[in-house]
Amino acid sequence: MNPVIELTRGDITKLKVDAIANAANRSLLGGGGVDGAIHRAAGKKLLEACRQLNGCETGQAKITRGFDLPAHFVIHTVGPLWQGGGQQESELLEACYLNSLSLALENGCHSIAFPNISTGVYGFPKNEAARVAVEAVRKHLLHNKLPEKIIFVCFDEENFRLYKDLGIETRTPF
Repeated sequence: MNPVIELTRGDITKLKVDAIANAANRSLLGGGGVDGAIHRAAGKKLLEACRQLNGCETGQAKITRGFDLPAHFVIHTVGPLWQGGGQQESELLEACYLNSLSLALENGCHSIAFPNISTGVYGFPKNEAARVAVEAVRKHLLHNKLPEKIIFVCFDEENFRLYKDLGIETRTPF
């Protein structure tokens, strides 16, 4: 089976996949946006597991179980704070996706869902973030057969449209 890249709108915490990526902060102890939503949906055991990880550097990724989520795993990755584009923000964002995909591969994940990393309070321009995300996923798939399904989950219409404009096919909301 050839890997598939899909696009959907909705709540990433409801998706039944092997792993969901979490746009986390460096402490990994929860926050706002998708990070807070994932922590609330996964339950208190996720916070306990994250405490054991001792944080995470920007561009890196760490994995925990999904606990009360339908996903088996949560891959926590720390996206860059946008500072105008001259601080390797695009390279760090690409590393978020590639390191998350490597962890998914190492843990035998056949499916992974990504939120729009760094496009909320971290201020990364949404069009550039979408381009980086799609290119990183395609780069990973040039050399790997897993995950077989990669889903970009957009919470807002603007991100959804940007991914669609990059040629990512949509599927029925979950």
